[in-house]
Amino acid sequence: MRLWTLLAPILALTLPASALQQDHEAANADRQAMLDRLGIKEIRPGADGFDPKAANAANYDEAKAGTPELPPLMRMDDGRIVRNSKDWDRRRKQIVELFDREIYGRVPLTAPKITWNRVRREKAVEAGIPVTKTWLEGRADNSAWPQASATIMFRYTLPDSERRVPVMLSFGFPEGFKFPGPPRPADPGPPYTEQLLKRGWGYAVVVANSIQADDGGALATGVIGIALQGRRRMPEDWGVLRAWAWGASRAREALAADTEVDARRIGIEGLSRYGKAALVAMAYDPRFAIGFVGSSGAGGAALYRRNFGERMGNLAAGGEYHWFAGNFLRYAGPKSEFDLPVDAHMLIALSAPRPLFLGAGTVDTGDGWVDPKGSFLAAVAASPAWTITGHKGLSATAFPPVLTPATEGDLAFRQHRGGHSNRDNWPSFIDFAARELRLD
Repeated sequence: MRLWTLLAPILALTLPASALQQDHEAANADRQAMLDRLGIKEIRPGADGFDPKAANAANYDEAKAGTPELPPLMRMDDGRIVRNSKDWDRRRKQIVELFDREIYGRVPLTAPKITWNRVRREKAVEAGIPVTKTWLEGRADNSAWPQASATIMFRYTLPDSERRVPVMLSFGFPEGFKFPGPPRPADPGPPYTEQLLKRGWGYAVVVANSIQADDGGALATGVIGIALQGRRRMPEDWGVLRAWAWGASRAREALAADTEVDARRIGIEGLSRYGKAALVAMAYDPRFAIGFVGSSGAGGAALYRRNFGERMGNLAAGGEYHWFAGNFLRYAGPKSEFDLPVDAHMLIALSAPRPLFLGAGTVDTGDGWVDPKGSFLAAVAASPAWTITGHKGLSATAFPPVLTPATEGDLAFRQHRGGHSNRDNWPSFIDFAARELRLD
């Protein structure tokens, strides 16, 4: 089957309903206002993932992907080499500053306080296991700007246990959400929720779009709208990915307040755009004990400098520009990805020394858009951040065969054949997490 035939429905299915109903006119106006502020006349087009004959057709040929020279991870701004963990702490702060300014934006001091209210709690049985299910709503304080509002939807399920329970927090959708189009076939095998429960874990879901809508035309509402208090974003203000990560941290705090939860063992998981957000959450919040990032692609774990699948122009277009700080647009305009002071290996490195599992499907099963090999190569380049602190980076340096896990280190990678999904990597991730967090 041709990659283009596979790609189109997969890209559509990964879009939340709200994203399919974006206010394109308002988003285009907001984007244009930022371009005008930055003095950018034109944005380069992204890769065309639908027409293989287009002049800008997405590349899926490794021979054309290039071997980019990456910005140095272990060299300070003044040129000194990072030689120990104290040096790495200083270098880490420098890298965070670069991502704040150029990629994801800064969380403003006016970010709202979240007050959590329990909607309900009930006992149930899942997969033959007695559980307690809890639903919370996190109301954002909008007293400084009542014109905007946000109520974070959050739910979690814990197996009944005599000891505190580790929990995986995922970005997801409201209960009962269904993707548009024909019904999706049921996944083979037990769902990840059942797999977690049977290993003694709880699971949680925070609804990303209840933190901030995935829509550049809706930046005047949600937590970004509250924080901005009626003004348009400045070039260094936070984008939606940073807002989602920030909201996940607030959900983590609510989860940790439950005395039945092991607050030291709360992880974060996401797929696709939510994989990007999960990686950002790991980078900025050291309280997350472990991360599981799937098919995150450009803007996440895949290298910007590789010509494979999605490109900078796609990320800067009207459907995705709002994920990033305004300054990000410059790298699809007068500058290019080769002018970036960072690349994905530096984002991955911000999770060190905590355990992190990266995964993706294969090019031939429809996951070429997110450049699986680009994520692997970024992980290889990020590994020194683990070794400098006495931990173990990625256990492979050559791209492993499909279904061959590189999970012996504290940084892990596995490519599956399940397409644009985390489903087939959950068993490997749970084994990895049990070992890394010493749960077995």
